[in-house]
Amino acid sequence: MQTDSFLHQLATTILKDYSTQLSDVVIILPNKRARIFLINAFQKQTQSTFFAPKIISIEDFVQDISGLQYIDGIEQLFVFYEVYCSLTPDQPEPFETFANWAKTLIQDFNEIDRYLLDPDKILKYLENIKEIEHWSVTIEKQTELIEKHLAFWRKLPEYYHAFYQHLRSAKKGYQGLIYREAKDNLNHFTNSLQNEIYLFAGFNALNKAEEVIVQHLLALDKAKIYWDIDQIFLNDPLHDAGHFLRRFQKEWPYYKNNSLQWIQNDFDTPKKIQVMGTSKSIGQAKLAGHLLEQHIKNQPESNLQNCAVVLGDETMLMPLLYHLPAEVQALNITMGYSSKNNPAQLLVNKWFKMHINALSRNANSYVFYYKEVLDLLTHPLLEPYLKTQSLVSRIRSYNISFIPQHRLMEMQGQCSPLFQLVFGAWESTPLAILEQLSKLLLSIKEEFNYTNTEEKIANAFLYSVYKVINKLISYYQTHSVDSNPETLYALYKQVIDLAEVSFEGEPLEGLQIMGVLESRVLDFETVIITSVNEGKFPSGKSGNSFIPYDVKREYGLPTYKEKDAIYTYHFYHLLQRAKNIYLIYNSDSEGLDAGERSRFITQLQVENRDNHTLSFEMYHPEVPQTAYEPIVIPKDVAVLQQLQDIATHKYFSPSALTNYVRNPIQFYFQRLLRVFEAEEVEENIAVNTLGTIIHAVLEDLYEPFIGQVLTEAAIMQCFALIDEKVLEKFKDVYKEGEIKKGRNLLAFEVAKRNVYNFLKLELDALQQGDVVQIIALEQPFERELIHPKLPFPIKIGGNVDRIELRNQRIRIIDYKTGKVDANAVMLSKWEGLTEDIKNDKIIQVLAYAFLYEQQAKGQPVEVGIISFKNLKAGFLPFAFKVDKEVHTEVTPAIISAYLDELATLLAEIINPDIPFVEKVN
Repeated sequence: MQTDSFLHQLATTILKDYSTQLSDVVIILPNKRARIFLINAFQKQTQSTFFAPKIISIEDFVQDISGLQYIDGIEQLFVFYEVYCSLTPDQPEPFETFANWAKTLIQDFNEIDRYLLDPDKILKYLENIKEIEHWSVTIEKQTELIEKHLAFWRKLPEYYHAFYQHLRSAKKGYQGLIYREAKDNLNHFTNSLQNEIYLFAGFNALNKAEEVIVQHLLALDKAKIYWDIDQIFLNDPLHDAGHFLRRFQKEWPYYKNNSLQWIQNDFDTPKKIQVMGTSKSIGQAKLAGHLLEQHIKNQPESNLQNCAVVLGDETMLMPLLYHLPAEVQALNITMGYSSKNNPAQLLVNKWFKMHINALSRNANSYVFYYKEVLDLLTHPLLEPYLKTQSLVSRIRSYNISFIPQHRLMEMQGQCSPLFQLVFGAWESTPLAILEQLSKLLLSIKEEFNYTNTEEKIANAFLYSVYKVINKLISYYQTHSVDSNPETLYALYKQVIDLAEVSFEGEPLEGLQIMGVLESRVLDFETVIITSVNEGKFPSGKSGNSFIPYDVKREYGLPTYKEKDAIYTYHFYHLLQRAKNIYLIYNSDSEGLDAGERSRFITQLQVENRDNHTLSFEMYHPEVPQTAYEPIVIPKDVAVLQQLQDIATHKYFSPSALTNYVRNPIQFYFQRLLRVFEAEEVEENIAVNTLGTIIHAVLEDLYEPFIGQVLTEAAIMQCFALIDEKVLEKFKDVYKEGEIKKGRNLLAFEVAKRNVYNFLKLELDALQQGDVVQIIALEQPFERELIHPKLPFPIKIGGNVDRIELRNQRIRIIDYKTGKVDANAVMLSKWEGLTEDIKNDKIIQVLAYAFLYEQQAKGQPVEVGIISFKNLKAGFLPFAFKVDKEVHTEVTPAIISAYLDELATLLAEIINPDIPFVEKVN
């Protein structure tokens, strides 16, 4: 805190003027946050020990006068619903519908009371407006819908008075009710006073009730008020920062004989103001983090003691926390952050949805959907403590789409209490569900050890939701509410909007992060303000209210104009004593988060004060010269050793070779590092899985006939086994995946149809006179390749789908589930064979021909593909085209030419001077 700050000046004055009366002094500030800063200011003023004066916020002071207890928005909603049901006994709306309009209506009741207006007059005005809106010359009688609508507005005064009296009789109230009661109780309160002196400090805008209370105490000489206004704002009749103070100075009787204290002259001191535009919230968070890093670098001794980040849009908090520099050792967050989208609330949302969906799938079972289960198992608030990596892996590898609740418990085995609370079946009553959720949140909290800032922030999020759940438990315990889980969830979603997160920190240490309202009374030397855009700072014309603008103007209720004046004061107060100011705004003019630059920035330009250095800058994150740099991996000793190990002790498969041709980096990750894409549950059978199943079915069907000549009777025998074998292989390969409905049922039928069509093709060939003998199925082969281009022999190996002797010619077949046509296996020149991925089918099938060459013993060989999506084309042989002649027999000359190209590829793979370079499409 600065030595020339408002609170420092206040502490000095109090110690000077009231040194003998400190026990009688009561200091009233706009908010609770400033209290600890004022106490710190007192400590710095003196070396001796003394009892500090009583310091309270204006809300607490008014509450003391009224004798009522404030209740939060959630409890207000519950009480109002109770009152509403008593006044609407026939057909009251369900709570989740009621809450949609009740929140706005309570806010309007609050404003009416804070400004001491006659509620009957205002609410009757609203009724008349609604009647005029639905008035028509052509309609003799209003419809039932219009009648019901107007009846609602007629009942507003009844709702107001019943709600007011219900709370008052319980010695409770919302803010406006407490202010109205405090005003009515003011004479009784002042009559009981003795030597108390009330010092109001740091205020700007006051509602009508506050004005009456303050003026009453001033008139009795029981109070003094210290404003914090700069003469520039006060003396300029058009400057909104002085809007309220000018009115008070003109209208309050107290100022006819007393001067206004204090009028400052700080704004015109030297200031460096940098206006910085950048893209989106993330860009602003990164820029704020960068500015803090520079500040720490330039002033390492400051420890950020006199630096604050003020968030014009409080949703910026999470992005900002992620981009704070590591040098920020301590921070204090004070702001009204909504519970709506915090991590704990998102967890509870997922928990509710998972259980509600599990109950709704089947009346007689409790079945979870795997995505909802994995969402919880991998949630950051649960994953570190559940320790369920093996369960996650099993769900993914076994393709379990739907998991019965009891089965999930069995799969986990030793279920921790936390796991039981997350996935334990719900009891039948909403109260039991809420108690289970309350225990779940407490269990997560108990796992924290609070050694890092992340857990401290997570605890604040958890606690905000925990308080809401406990209020719901209290509500269900005291009210006979007949509701199902869906209604409970809807009710939860309504009340969670009203909850706010309270953060704990070190107010006097480290970086201060706050909202705009929390910055009142406080002064900092360096201020970073984010979201300085129209609609954010100032917040614009938006406001939830049933009371139209012209009615508010007529009766003196605050409108967006007054709200703008309040924001103007806060903005200029942040600048008033600061020396280094950074105003960050979103420069994007399009998109959801877009908005034009704030009028406050334009106002600073227009004012153009001599002592202010105002500069403008567009901040762009460092962007590389090229959009993407391909990955390059040099071949070090370890990589070369691994390659040699594969070449001499294992083998290079045809698929590995085509993998290298496709992308050397992919080959490096998969074949050397053994890093593959994360396994996911296949809700719908993938193409490669379907291919594996068809391969396995054909192997099983033909296995009994290896070494035999196929007959029509053998094929007919295979037809009879299609359904059984396809189902068996589906279960083997697809594990516990669902195959009885949806797309997977279609895939199941496609597999059967593919096998059937293949056997039909086989049968037709036999009927036309083909003589076929099965030699091998899915048989592994290995062979060393010795070539002048290679420094040492290299092993080639792989599994061949099918080898047969057909009409005295050996045929090597590779099954392909996808569509392949004849052009994919036709070649007209050898040069560049292994450089183009379009030749991947040729590289593969000729590798199989090389592997089987010795076993063929000179017999004519064909090698090719059968494509299940192109079965009508039948067997697609490798063909070498010379001029107009096409040769399908794999001759020694063809093998030799192929091996020459293959050796070139292998020599590149094992060459230490050629790194693995990513191919970017």
